[in-house]
Amino acid sequence: MRRNHVTNALLECYSIHQMNLSRIDLNLFVVMEAIYAEGGVTAASRKLNLSQPAVSHALGRLRDLFGDPLFQRNGHVMSPTPLARRIIEQVRGSLHGLEATLGVPEAFDPGTASRRITLAMREAMQAAVLPELMQDLAEHAPGIDLIVVRVDRRDIERELGAGRIDLAVDVPLPLTDAVRRRRLGREWLSVVARRGHPAAAGPLSLEAYLAQEHIVVSSRSRGLSAEEYELSRRNLRRRVRMRCQNYWGACAAVGRTDLLLTMPQSHARTLNAQFGNVLLPFPIRTPAYDTSLYWAAGADQDAVNLWFRERLIGAVERAGMWSEGPADMPEPPDWGEMPG
Repeated sequence: MRRNHVTNALLECYSIHQMNLSRIDLNLFVVMEAIYAEGGVTAASRKLNLSQPAVSHALGRLRDLFGDPLFQRNGHVMSPTPLARRIIEQVRGSLHGLEATLGVPEAFDPGTASRRITLAMREAMQAAVLPELMQDLAEHAPGIDLIVVRVDRRDIERELGAGRIDLAVDVPLPLTDAVRRRRLGREWLSVVARRGHPAAAGPLSLEAYLAQEHIVVSSRSRGLSAEEYELSRRNLRRRVRMRCQNYWGACAAVGRTDLLLTMPQSHARTLNAQFGNVLLPFPIRTPAYDTSLYWAAGADQDAVNLWFRERLIGAVERAGMWSEGPADMPEPPDWGEMPG
């Protein structure tokens, strides 16, 4: 009874609810979701363990069913038509409902599985976490491929819901109940200076910090960075000599100049080992930066998603992002309004 209810709801959104259900193969919608998520017939066939002709044949049947091409080739990618974009969430929701109703557990063996996982993560975490994570995957899941992307904070919920990303790591965000979350780690700011910098001879005072010239790393051409946000709250000013988008380039520049760089501590430890730069405490008593892991509510009990979440959490712990920092640090604020 429940299965028919979910199926009818699915078909109504397609304006084909008057068709005979016995003539409609629900596997076609599985194929549609795979093509949408993977961006092509070949990739969808690999995901579904079907031949490419079989997926192409299913796509042809879907096109006949809807009277719409659904996907059109755009270079090497199959781009969804407006109709496909409008109905994909109903398709995914109904498929998840059927899976939950039927109670069919997903068979998943990480040692033999061949899957692709897309993770949204900012650069400041990548250098610290990805080496630990990929070493773990190489040992326990050699067939799992990882794609790491950058997603604007405003788009995380939409990208998770659309299935274009499987998980996201970012600061605490004001998202709806359609997204699940878990606190992942905690970060503090460190100041990076070249070895032998005059300001690094002893403890870095606030006065000495403000007197130096600085580098800011941000994906945006303007707007406050995390440390500038803290400085502006205290009406403090400094000179930013360079603004760039990459911590590697910024650390390299620090190593050859008297510029200072303020960045997350765990990333600073990992990255500056190759440059020989020194790390100094940020000279303002600031709160820590909590980091959260996000995934779509529909994937809460998904075997692959659940397994990968645990591997990622382990990698974060090994990367040292659970350290408690100075004992007198204030509690972390709500960073949901901070610019990306």
